[in-house]
Amino acid sequence: MCSVSRRRWRDLRSQFVKRALDLIISGFALVVLLLPMLAIALLIKVESSGPALYWSDRVGRRGGVFRMPKFRSMRTDTPVVATHLLRDPERYITQMGRLLRRTSLDELPQLYSVMVGDMSLVGPRPALFNQNDLIALRTEHEVDSLRPGITGWAQINGRDELPISEKVAFDVEYLQRRSLVFDLKILFLTFWRVVTAHGVSH
Repeated sequence: MCSVSRRRWRDLRSQFVKRALDLIISGFALVVLLLPMLAIALLIKVESSGPALYWSDRVGRRGGVFRMPKFRSMRTDTPVVATHLLRDPERYITQMGRLLRRTSLDELPQLYSVMVGDMSLVGPRPALFNQNDLIALRTEHEVDSLRPGITGWAQINGRDELPISEKVAFDVEYLQRRSLVFDLKILFLTFWRVVTAHGVSH
């Protein structure tokens, strides 16, 4: 077997293991967290009018667009742009939304996206459909070959604090270093960042 074939076989095997891990962990998490998620949805509805879930158009693998759910943390009249581009983000974030963002609980519905294959547990955070600069830079560096993730290497190295060029640099590093062990490390570090609310600006 030539080296190219062996490398392709290793890549296919690692993709299979990664997908199996995504399904096992996200499936288990959805079962365990079902009641807490229902409680969160109810609290969101009680505090402000509108749906409990907010679905946004996100860019996935190879530029495909998919609908990604999050618990709604902002008012329904919020402009559809990245939070850091809003003139006054605090004006739009609800009280429940502040708690959800600080604890990253607003991301829990994305376990559904992992189950259906739009996302992975670990990968580059999916760009909004209108974040053209981020999309273009990721495409240039072939980061678009990866399935986007609930968390990623850039997320644990700055999250909201990173400019786009640095985010993509971390995405490229993940592309080059990706492995099961590296994914497990990122998941562990993500848990630590969530507990300490590290790097969350809004």
